[in-house]
Amino acid sequence: MTVGRSRTFFASMLAIAFAASLQASLADEWHTTSSLTGPSKYGENFQRYDYVNPDAPKGGAHDSVVVGTFDSFNPYIVPGSPAAGLAGLYDTLMDQATDEGSVSHPLVAEAYKYPPDYSSATYRLDRRAKWHDGQPITVDDVVWSFQVLKANAPQYNRYFENVTDAVAISDREVEFHFNQKGNRELPKIIGDLVVLPKHWWEGTDASGKKRDITRPTLEPPLGSAAYKIASFKPGSEIVWQRVADYWGAKLPVKIGRENFDTQRFTYILDENAAWQAFTKGGLDDIKAENSSRRWATAYNFPAVNAGDVIKKEFKTTSPEPMQAFMLNQRRPLFQDRRVRQALTYPYDFETMNRTLFFNSNTRTQSYFQGTELASSGLPQGKELEILEKYRDKLPPELFTQEFKLPVYDSPQAERKYLKQAVDLFAQAGWVIKGGKMVNAKTGAPFKFEILGTSDTDQILSGNYIANLRKIGVDATLRIIDPSQYVNRVNNFDYDVITNVLQQSDSPGNEQRDFWSSKSADSPGSRNYSGIKDPVVDALVDRVIFATDRDDLVAATHALDRVLLWNYYTVPQYYRAVVWLAYWNKFGMPEKQPSYRGADIDSWWIDTAKEKALTAKYRGN
Repeated sequence: MTVGRSRTFFASMLAIAFAASLQASLADEWHTTSSLTGPSKYGENFQRYDYVNPDAPKGGAHDSVVVGTFDSFNPYIVPGSPAAGLAGLYDTLMDQATDEGSVSHPLVAEAYKYPPDYSSATYRLDRRAKWHDGQPITVDDVVWSFQVLKANAPQYNRYFENVTDAVAISDREVEFHFNQKGNRELPKIIGDLVVLPKHWWEGTDASGKKRDITRPTLEPPLGSAAYKIASFKPGSEIVWQRVADYWGAKLPVKIGRENFDTQRFTYILDENAAWQAFTKGGLDDIKAENSSRRWATAYNFPAVNAGDVIKKEFKTTSPEPMQAFMLNQRRPLFQDRRVRQALTYPYDFETMNRTLFFNSNTRTQSYFQGTELASSGLPQGKELEILEKYRDKLPPELFTQEFKLPVYDSPQAERKYLKQAVDLFAQAGWVIKGGKMVNAKTGAPFKFEILGTSDTDQILSGNYIANLRKIGVDATLRIIDPSQYVNRVNNFDYDVITNVLQQSDSPGNEQRDFWSSKSADSPGSRNYSGIKDPVVDALVDRVIFATDRDDLVAATHALDRVLLWNYYTVPQYYRAVVWLAYWNKFGMPEKQPSYRGADIDSWWIDTAKEKALTAKYRGN
């Protein structure tokens, strides 16, 4: 070891030791900010976000269009299509930071603590917290919320799998008990628990019928957060009104935010009609653009040319989402790894990026893209040590080859990769006869359907389907309405879908919902590929129970590598920016949080700008 490397090594060891001792010293003390990645930049004295305008004016309306429909105000169960805006109805124990990853600040709970062995967590409620009917938020509400959500909400069930119970230990403190020690993330993510009003949900409606939280409802629920339902038209419109006496309005996480008096969501069944609504104004004020083609070519309508609609790009520093074709292994067709690998080769990202996406995208190479958690090269060090335990159950090339997706960088690339796909199909018992890929024994065709909701799915899959057909695979695209799509996805009724998984800087318990064998059979989970693999299950637990940051990085590298080499998905692409187009009626802080890209809750209505737009486009 050289002198320079020696100094770096010992400095690194000292830093790790310091972090471990700091974590231990933090245990069993009350904390007002939680973090999994080191101290928050604000420390324990968080006063407000540094990017907000603390004097942002309140008032005005923010109008939005939603494609689809809704039939429920209960977002915590699988049945039903929840209405837009429900995230603004209930407060959680803590509020996830907008400008830092894996950091949370006080909301319903003012502080939390945990013992050195991470066997429990205690949350202390803010005595000011209250429901919209004026009743206080109590420890009984918290305990009841935990019980009903874990029993009925699939994501909460897996997220809090190691939480055995919640117990009120005083009139302001709730203690959560865990069935395993060493889960470093669990004390912190208890703060993500949404708190529901026990007295309202256990009461009766206007007709005297007892409410049932396990069923969809269109009775506006009692809430606790900054907005409440003012009016609605089932399936077509919902209007939210800012609560004038909202109890948390002066909390640090709320200062300079949630400034609109009214938020209106209008539902439109067709995406093209939604686009036209935005260009005309009045129904949709802000367009979060996902289409590269539209961003590059379609923003030339009169309001843009007049400066009344603004295009703006917000760079992000958060982990990039994994967008991919999810191959549903609940279908026998996709249960052979060689078949899944073969289906990866016809995806020609480079041609699509050049001809369809205006070179605005980057190929996704990891389930943890954009972070130190992404695997690369060959496994080594602690990651290799973790993987060695499962060597006989893993693809041999995982240990000897760097994982690489096909690159269509020359005219010869297509022939090369399609031949590799055909060879893999042959190894799995599929051959081309009469131009069709068929099972060598039964003659059954290799045929599957990609499920989608809009013309965007045609753009995403058109080139891929064309290449698949060149090797005899009968792939088709089926477009259905959004509500039907949600129901089918929740019940895993599809062959292939395009979906997105968003990771964090500190992966943990949510990985069960993404990859575990148990979640594969649980309707509403995010295990879209139906993965049932004991090695993946073990690695998920290895991530969850990592002992420190170094251990977490190594365990996540191992999980990422195993997921990639098993070809559960066909990765697509990402872009490290948020594209927003908006009608020029807003004021906003000079800077926005780079972690998220943009925090629209920090914007406000500029009344002079809004008045000018109204006069120009609405004639009054």
